Amino acid sequence: MTRAQRKQDHINYAISTGQQRKTGFDEVAFVHQSLPNIAVDEVHLQSEIGELTWSSPIFINAMTGGGGESTTKINQELSILSRETGLAIAVGSQMSALKDPAERKTYEVVRKHNPDGMVFGNLGSEATVQQARDAVEMIRADALQIHLNVIQELTMPEGDRDFRGAMERIRIIAENLPVPVIVKETGFGISKEAAETLSHSTISAIDIGGFGGTNFSKIENQRRKRMLDFFDDWGIPTAISIAESYSASDKPILASGGIQNSLDIVKSLGLGASAVGMAGVILKQLLESGLKDTIDEVNQIHTDIQFLMCALGCRRIDDLHKVPMVLSGSVYHWLEKRGLNPGAYSNRTLHL
Repeated sequence: MTRAQRKQDHINYAISTGQQRKTGFDEVAFVHQSLPNIAVDEVHLQSEIGELTWSSPIFINAMTGGGGESTTKINQELSILSRETGLAIAVGSQMSALKDPAERKTYEVVRKHNPDGMVFGNLGSEATVQQARDAVEMIRADALQIHLNVIQELTMPEGDRDFRGAMERIRIIAENLPVPVIVKETGFGISKEAAETLSHSTISAIDIGGFGGTNFSKIENQRRKRMLDFFDDWGIPTAISIAESYSASDKPILASGGIQNSLDIVKSLGLGASAVGMAGVILKQLLESGLKDTIDEVNQIHTDIQFLMCALGCRRIDDLHKVPMVLSGSVYHWLEKRGLNPGAYSNRTLHL
């Protein structure tokens, strides 16, 4: 099977397997504020991630590219969506184009249709410094995502089996690249131990890519003769992974993994994220309802976020890190057993 065929399989299976609802957000609640002392027009949605600034707390997370015309069309429409709504956008892994120049156009289309927007490149942790530089040059990327996908690779019939030296390669790339580096998981979550290790490097941010959304183990298992179904429920739920990583790293935390709506977004920010990536929900909306309706939906989500922040008395994204939240159920239990004091979220105070 060619890499391009595999990319198309990933899109098809992502839609057919759908989004799980195992993120943990249903066990996270805000404490209502009856006197928020704020107006909606005082709420600012600007996000700052190190040297990067854009007008929304949402970004379109890495999905595709390298699969011929079908992925070119998807990336073109995602690029227009990002341009029209102010979202940053990440492309899928560019290794396809580095190995087959004919696939470059499936990624270059993103910068073509969003020449002034915030665009992230993407490679795996096996990449070299030169490959990282080439990926950035290909789309004039403002930052480079380096993805960690051990479980996907192990489940993939033709996947990698050797993960030695990944942290050292990440460190070298971050030190030698002219743009910020973001390390991201791909649906299985970042633990506090991994976040702490990453924080000792010069990377700019950590995207926790938590469990509970698109499941790449299930996707790759669809392509196997003998399924490795023990990986299908493997991972750290998104809400938990945000809290783990936020507790252990001084790097900005980006949340992704099964985030489905405006309330999930604001809960992610409340748990400690500085911005939120969405992929599966946006792709499904785009393919089923078209570009115009997806633009309208993203604009409505921005309004929803403003309403939610107004209800909590938050003028800026960082204010959400101070509002009281109550964690319950398995989220509370996990964090307590991991020594992360989930009760501290309940006693935070935003001076309204």
